[in-house]
Amino acid sequence: MADADQGLHQLDGPLIWSGFKQLAPIALFVIAFGIAFGVAAAQEGLSAAMTISMSALVFAGASQFATLELWGAQVPLFTILITVFAINARHLLMGATLFPWLKHLPPAKRYAVMAVASDANWAMSMQAFSRGQPGLGLLVGGGLVLWLFWVIGTWLGISFGSAIQNPKSLGLDMVMGCFLLAMVVGGEKNLRMLFIWATAALSSLLAYWYLPENSHVITGALAGGILGTVWQEQHHER
Repeated sequence: MADADQGLHQLDGPLIWSGFKQLAPIALFVIAFGIAFGVAAAQEGLSAAMTISMSALVFAGASQFATLELWGAQVPLFTILITVFAINARHLLMGATLFPWLKHLPPAKRYAVMAVASDANWAMSMQAFSRGQPGLGLLVGGGLVLWLFWVIGTWLGISFGSAIQNPKSLGLDMVMGCFLLAMVVGGEKNLRMLFIWATAALSSLLAYWYLPENSHVITGALAGGILGTVWQEQHHER
């Protein structure tokens, strides 16, 4: 494959360190959300050890906040699992889009890489691949700095209370959305990409209006992902 010839699947220490440094500015904002989560978890009665363990092991802010909302309501574990899966279902498609480069890695390293995948480092790595540059260093290094700052923020929230109880009041809730929008604008531009994003957006909006809560995440991701996969296959066949 062309990507193998170009070495786009390359992953080494210098590339990881470069990815770490490139995502560090974005990761600073993650601290604010970590603080908010730490405060919210403490208010729900979770211990410091449990809260930090959740951030370290789960590493999914939206899912963790959703779990807190269900925590004290005697909700069955199955319901919590389904909620978390729905919110994070987009990671299935992230893995699928990264597979052309991940498949060159041993299975253990492959899954270790995906353990730190999130929206920001995935977007930057895919943008690097689209430019013909190695992107796995961005994925791993960026994921590590995001994870580190998320855990640090959680600890700060537990330790120092309501430092930032309401990130929205500072506009911090818009940082990640604006960042991802910038990645889209700076990425590949053609009719195919326009239709894929439009389909994902429309499907997500319809699901948000008419389907159960959080279903818009998986609906939009699946709609855009399926269209992108089918259209790409037809393109290759021609």
